[in-house]
Amino acid sequence: MSATTSSAAETTPPVYGLPPAVWDAVGPALEGMGTTRREVFCSRLAHWYPDLIDGLTTLYGEKAEGTAAHLAAKAAQAYAERSGGLRRLDLDRTLDPLWAQDPSRIGYAAYTERFAGDLRGVEERIPYLRELGVSYLHLMPLLTPRPGDSDGGYAVADYRSVRADLGDMEDLEHLTGALRREGISLVVDLVLNHVAREHEWAQRARAGEERYRDYFYIFPDRTEPDVYEQTLPEIFPDFAPGNFTWDEEAEGWVWTTFNSFQWDVNWRNPNIMEEYAQIVLDLANRGVEVLRLDAIAFTIKRKGTDCQGQPEVHAITEVLKALTRIACPAVDLKAEAIVAPTELLQYLGQGKYTGKVSDLAYHNSLMVQVWSMLASKNVRLAARALSALPVEPSSATWITYIRCHDDIGWAIDDADAEAVGLNGYWHRQFLADWYRGVYPMSDARGLVFQYNPVTQDRRISGTAASLIGIEAAAEAVAGIGEETPAWREEELRGWLAQRLDALRLANAIIYGWGGIPVLWSGDELGQLNDPNWDTEPGHEADSRWAGRPVLSEEAVAQRHDPTTIPGRVFGDLAHLGKVRASLPQLGAQVRTVVAPVDDDGVLVTVREHPRGSFVGVYNVTSDWRAIPAWRLAEYGVLGAVDVLTDTVPAGAASLEGGGDGMVAVPPFAAWWLVRSTD
Repeated sequence: MSATTSSAAETTPPVYGLPPAVWDAVGPALEGMGTTRREVFCSRLAHWYPDLIDGLTTLYGEKAEGTAAHLAAKAAQAYAERSGGLRRLDLDRTLDPLWAQDPSRIGYAAYTERFAGDLRGVEERIPYLRELGVSYLHLMPLLTPRPGDSDGGYAVADYRSVRADLGDMEDLEHLTGALRREGISLVVDLVLNHVAREHEWAQRARAGEERYRDYFYIFPDRTEPDVYEQTLPEIFPDFAPGNFTWDEEAEGWVWTTFNSFQWDVNWRNPNIMEEYAQIVLDLANRGVEVLRLDAIAFTIKRKGTDCQGQPEVHAITEVLKALTRIACPAVDLKAEAIVAPTELLQYLGQGKYTGKVSDLAYHNSLMVQVWSMLASKNVRLAARALSALPVEPSSATWITYIRCHDDIGWAIDDADAEAVGLNGYWHRQFLADWYRGVYPMSDARGLVFQYNPVTQDRRISGTAASLIGIEAAAEAVAGIGEETPAWREEELRGWLAQRLDALRLANAIIYGWGGIPVLWSGDELGQLNDPNWDTEPGHEADSRWAGRPVLSEEAVAQRHDPTTIPGRVFGDLAHLGKVRASLPQLGAQVRTVVAPVDDDGVLVTVREHPRGSFVGVYNVTSDWRAIPAWRLAEYGVLGAVDVLTDTVPAGAASLEGGGDGMVAVPPFAAWWLVRSTD
């Protein structure tokens, strides 16, 4: 080949079979770029373009090709502006696309101001997070919200700036760099369903600009809203009844699913897709590695339905996923979809969307079943419900947790309850009463959130320690005085120790399930409900703030003292994280299977991995229980070491068990039995 021919080949970018309009759109951004960088982008664009155009066609029909060209241009520009460090991360993640499934991934979630004051303060907390093994940090809404009540920051007034009291975009970029150097991925919320009434789009809509009125659902009278309302549930019936709000300036009824100040955006309008695509790319180039797609289930509206989880919802995610794969493949997407268990798997990809939508999703069912087991002291409902879930795609990963920033809604399926001899309605009522602390013998200290008098639904808020009984037990121990009889003192201290054991058990279940276990800030120290939650402006009617305490500096200082509650809880979690990170058997690509129930109080889980088997044994009661030794033999872990204690549990070494073929399981025991093939 002549030098002239070679030079031309190196400077003329290949078309890769893309439509001419797409190539014309990306060309300007790629000018002056080196051959290798240009070809990397073009290869990605060609590979993922079918997903991009598929999702856009589903949403916009004949407008899809034009929108695709606009999105490709945005992706090319973002790629051109991406820093060298982020491009290296893109390469690493391309070589290891299942990076989030590694058992070393442990998560932590917090409101920045309550965890560390501001973004620079978070940097100072990095060593603290690493003590827990954290490699995935979710900072709750960082982007500028409306003034006053902002639904905890989810009423965004500006996607392109950070809350002023937390810092600015440069601080955000500085933080992501510091986290990345320590192997920690930053997770940021991207609210997709709505914007604040104060957002520029809404302001311009109220000013009468037709382009921006089309960004929303604005109706001149109640005719259309009343038709939709026939099948729409109320999300916050206490303080935001209905789904539409009259706006005097807009001269219309605005769709407001969550609050009157949160305007739902119209994803049927391709301009909305282009707006959010740019936001995604901007955040990615600031170093954000995971985007939590808030309220994704609500984004598509259809008459005669509850307007949740409509098929086109997944087309939106398909487009956003294709976009990140083209421009910034280091970025993962997480679906915030708290839906019925049978509907959850579609957010991780089913059918034509397998491997093409979100990489992560919340395992809400596991959270609910953990609390159900602890209250009922029975695992049969959990075993039934968790076994009935469809198999998740191997490309996706669960987020596991015992609680998050939100309330706990008792998502108990009536059919699952009936299958184990329970009534779903009454079991939900029992759980609400138990965790509110009004059921006989309950030591929980939760608060009711969003009582619905029609359905009698009551969601519950509170910290893990308060819900599990540590608050009640600690108060009793604090009341011990000189006049307290020795037997009573022993009883109260035993009660507290037992509650701490129960918390360790609950965390062991989520750490041993696979996926990414995520701690809510303060729970790692056993912090209690904030007694002054309702004194902060804007929090008065929202009991969820009781479970969002400011991180206690006193508790942080006690974290290495095992004689304190913070030290005991922190030590348990640090140990769980260290052991978990060493076990390939807990890689998320392997599914957790629930074993048949031999004892109503003992949950047994099994994970079969090429490098050996993992069996979790969890006694959810305060009593001694037993399982047959042959069950452990069946799964190949008879005589296996419990890696949490580095011992073989008593009686679990042979089929003789404790002499009767049974293996005794202590109260609130959590065993991780591992048989390695190494």
